[in-house]
Amino acid sequence: MTLKLTRRTLIAGTAAGLAMPYVTRAQAQARTLRFAYVNPPEHPGSIGAKKFCDLFGEKSQKRYNVRFFPSSQLGGDIQVVSSLQGGTIDFSLMNADLLAGVAKDYSLLALPFLFSSGQEADKVFDGPFGDKIMKLLPPKNLIGLGFFELGFRHLTNSRREVAKMEDIAGLKVRVVQQPLYIELFNLLGANAVPMPFPEVYTALEQKVVDGQENPVSTIFANKLNEVQKFMSFTRHIYNPQILMVSKKTWDSFSDADKKAAMDTMAEARPFQRQTSRRIEGEWIEQIKKTTKITDISVAEFQRLAEKAKPVTDKYSKDADPAMAKEMFDAIKKARG
Repeated sequence: MTLKLTRRTLIAGTAAGLAMPYVTRAQAQARTLRFAYVNPPEHPGSIGAKKFCDLFGEKSQKRYNVRFFPSSQLGGDIQVVSSLQGGTIDFSLMNADLLAGVAKDYSLLALPFLFSSGQEADKVFDGPFGDKIMKLLPPKNLIGLGFFELGFRHLTNSRREVAKMEDIAGLKVRVVQQPLYIELFNLLGANAVPMPFPEVYTALEQKVVDGQENPVSTIFANKLNEVQKFMSFTRHIYNPQILMVSKKTWDSFSDADKKAAMDTMAEARPFQRQTSRRIEGEWIEQIKKTTKITDISVAEFQRLAEKAKPVTDKYSKDADPAMAKEMFDAIKKARG
């Protein structure tokens, strides 16, 4: 009896031993991909990106494990674009207009005072225009999957309240490293200082610059309001963020994997936008505890828009006329 039990135990143990490597091998078959993003985990962009990572793992039947790297762990946006093109990073999410250095028509997406609401922008970027502008990316070794929301950009500073255009004069304002942003803020009277985003908090804290401009979510998630006394709802630019995959990675996907990625984007996109809009309202209330908020009047908003018109005209003309016309027509249609 003892011998039989021993044999059974041995057989069971051998079977268990054989099964364990099998599970490990199955798990090891999942390919690990890297998703880079500049904002911290609590940012709405990060929440949407993490949702994408998790969903893609599920929809690809666990063939992929997408590791998420927020907070500029893999570099700033410009560095990440290069890594995407080279295939050393697989996915990223960033302001779409940052791709102007790769495909110049993306500068259209940063034109000032373009949209009146996020819902209006949704219709434009989810429609034929969004599809058309994403088609510029494959020749640059990038694939666009769709657009999330970052939101309207606002001006903050540590020197004075900005309630009218003249209040901007002389402020040293950190801007995105794109010519359009530099020209816009110089035109509005500021001294524009282009700077990588990971350096912004320290530059504000040490008074290297007086202020910066970003959406509410980026300001609060990165604690920029803690080193800024004033914030003005200038709404000067609306930022869609584009979720991209390296073309090298994309070309390695099967048709089923590509469909899984597109299905994942279709599900993650509305989730991210809803999250972004809900969180913005909550975070404005938090920002009020540290920072004086000024809502720019309609008349002053119109003055700013008129002052910015030369930038709009210049970059509209620099872009492909057909692309510019399609965007303006799409905005007009979205506006009803």
